[in-house]
Amino acid sequence: MDALHYSFIVPVFNRPDEIKELLQSFLGIEGGLPFEIVIIEDGSTIDCRAIVKDYEESLNISYYYKPNSGPGDSRNFGMLKAKGNYFIILDSDCLLPPQYLNIVNNELITEYVDCFGGPDAADASFSNLQKAINFAMTSFLTTGGIRGSKLKNKKFEPRSFNMGISRAAFKASGGFGNIHPGEDPDLSIRLTQLGFKTKLFNDAFVFHKRRISWSKFYTQVHKFGMVRPILNLWHPSTNRFIFWMPTLFCLGFLFGLVCAVFGEFFVLIVFGIYMATAFLSALFQTKSFVIALQAIIAIFVQFFGYGFGFLKSTFAIKVLKKKPETYYPNLFFKNVV
Repeated sequence: MDALHYSFIVPVFNRPDEIKELLQSFLGIEGGLPFEIVIIEDGSTIDCRAIVKDYEESLNISYYYKPNSGPGDSRNFGMLKAKGNYFIILDSDCLLPPQYLNIVNNELITEYVDCFGGPDAADASFSNLQKAINFAMTSFLTTGGIRGSKLKNKKFEPRSFNMGISRAAFKASGGFGNIHPGEDPDLSIRLTQLGFKTKLFNDAFVFHKRRISWSKFYTQVHKFGMVRPILNLWHPSTNRFIFWMPTLFCLGFLFGLVCAVFGEFFVLIVFGIYMATAFLSALFQTKSFVIALQAIIAIFVQFFGYGFGFLKSTFAIKVLKKKPETYYPNLFFKNVV
């Protein structure tokens, strides 16, 4: 293995304040390992050029402005411009803990892989809503650990808010596709098919701020649900029953409401037990009664958003035989790279 030279790849769209917070967190990185930061402005009308300039003397930063073509294509653009041989891809709404790069470097030295992913966490400074949504998105009770858990799972689909990929793997795969969201699991699957190893680095977490409201959260997870049947169509071997769970949750809950109208409450009692368990788990994790209550709302928003998006997209693709690129054009960007 050649010496590792890291390039952080960060696409940004109209989020200069996020870039400022992210770059500030880079100043606290421990270990002295050399790295560069590549910022790709994806056609923003409110750019972060002035923010980047403020950090040029203290950090090794390159800044590029390009027409809007989505985060996947912007990451590809950044990797083409980067000088390192190992790329670490971050979302602009992330913050790095001081030990992050040391952990990644040690993991790669111990067991090299061409693609890794790390979990996300909520920083103490985040709002109650952000912490509640973080619980819904990361708890084993809600996602089954699919976004990162303590399981030693070497066949892992990294997410691009916190993802590493070697230059060799990038060249062989061609990088991210033009679907969004879903470009990160699509790339991970293709890398596995090409023979590259992926792995979850349990301790290489980032603080994922999630600039979000309830409505934006619903829109986000609804798109996640719509994308998954498309990925299943492209990669049939990756289809798993767990992807149906949010849809079954929604249908089961609605069935429980119908049963309750007729005086049968068993189904709702089962859901109540599940929600009580999730509430107690969130309360134990966050030490906040308010956040735990919001976490229950977040779980319902997540499951109904994803579940009905998944059901709608599955019906369109499997039953109506629609071509995703033409039937859901809002899920695809036109590449410029």
